[in-house]
Amino acid sequence: MTAVMSAPDAREQIELAKANGIRFVQLQFTDIIGHVKAVTIPIHQLESSVKHGTWFDGSSIEGFTRIAESDQYLMPDMSTFNEIPWQPGSGARGTARVICDVFTPRGEPFAGDPRFVLRRQVERARKLGYVVNTGPELEFFLLRRVDGEIQPLPHDKAGYFDFSTDLAQEVRQDMVDALEAFGIRVEAAHHEVAEGQHEIDFEYSDALRTADNAITFKFALKAIAQEHGLYATFMPKPIYGINGSGMHTHISLYSVAEGRNAFADASNPYGLSDVARSYMAGVLAHARGMSAVLAPLVNSYKRLVPGYEAPTYLTWGRTNRSALIRVPMVSPGKSIEGTRCEVRCPDPSSNTYLAFAVLIAAGLDGVERGLQLGEPVEESLFEMDAARIAEKGIRELPGTLGEAIEELERDEVIREALGDHVFNHFVEAKRAEWDEYRTQVSQWEIDHYLESF
Repeated sequence: MTAVMSAPDAREQIELAKANGIRFVQLQFTDIIGHVKAVTIPIHQLESSVKHGTWFDGSSIEGFTRIAESDQYLMPDMSTFNEIPWQPGSGARGTARVICDVFTPRGEPFAGDPRFVLRRQVERARKLGYVVNTGPELEFFLLRRVDGEIQPLPHDKAGYFDFSTDLAQEVRQDMVDALEAFGIRVEAAHHEVAEGQHEIDFEYSDALRTADNAITFKFALKAIAQEHGLYATFMPKPIYGINGSGMHTHISLYSVAEGRNAFADASNPYGLSDVARSYMAGVLAHARGMSAVLAPLVNSYKRLVPGYEAPTYLTWGRTNRSALIRVPMVSPGKSIEGTRCEVRCPDPSSNTYLAFAVLIAAGLDGVERGLQLGEPVEESLFEMDAARIAEKGIRELPGTLGEAIEELERDEVIREALGDHVFNHFVEAKRAEWDEYRTQVSQWEIDHYLESF
């Protein structure tokens, strides 16, 4: 299941990299939380790594292995090989990176590797005759450093698409240059709604490539921000009272047999085929169960509240940004082949490999079972009272990480998508996070209760 290039192709890439002054290579992978990890090797060791893998100790990686079973090896996927633009070959320590798959000593894909978890769902879709295409919109904040310390202070005072008060124009341009150096084709970059908040969108592609790009995106943007004396954070809600950061994820299925977008149907008012409708029904059916994966932090649920353009209700629509799934309009002059759905609850703190895996599993469950999609809701749910919402039978996302963990444990489809290894380690880590948070005494509690009781 690896995507390693043939030896001659890899050798050619390696020789070109040497000629361009590359001396080191970061063999990158992620833990189950989504943090990028790396083993660095000299460039002259890369050809051997491509052929035989590079061994490492997995016992210190979050959610990987116990000490007694720590040996694992990395197999580079040379289709992801790129020079790191802020450590170029023209410098003294020219460095490249390559994303790797993780294997056990028996030569089997490691069940705890998030990239493998996504590969399994991509393969499941392929067996059903589909290629899953995705496009995430990762929002982030640029924060200032004060006396060397990172504080939740926005870098600027601009708002949505502002220009004159946007201090980060050059920063974003440097970020775009870095992303394109990694082979990521950027579509647009702009200031977002909140002060200090930004978004850079890149091209829609197959799920595995897009997940690799999203991991690279976060790794690159943090490095470029640091070069400007700033900090890029993908924390969902770093500042009280303003919009948080989401990772709205666009999804469609491409039918291999028919050679077309399986989500598109010109006869439907929303342009949605039966396959698309069942897929969306599957996402809504499992939204509560996969919430802990899509919105994995205690802080995620400070974003998922009414009033800040983040969804809390399990509905769908076209113009309704309070709905969990939106069906974007196809641009004028473009074919209906651009039809897709936009899932709005994920946030950029999620491990993109796992987030895509559960979104695919939920949608394919809907397709395989022929789930029926309910009627759209186009009126703002934030303006409805509780009685009206109850009357319509509209359910909500979990309100806390603790509730989300309980929902995850009950959802067999999502549990199976993660696999027992990732599921068990993920739940253990998130329960510890939730327990630590709920036993803390916050400044809000001190301010409100200390003198009153």
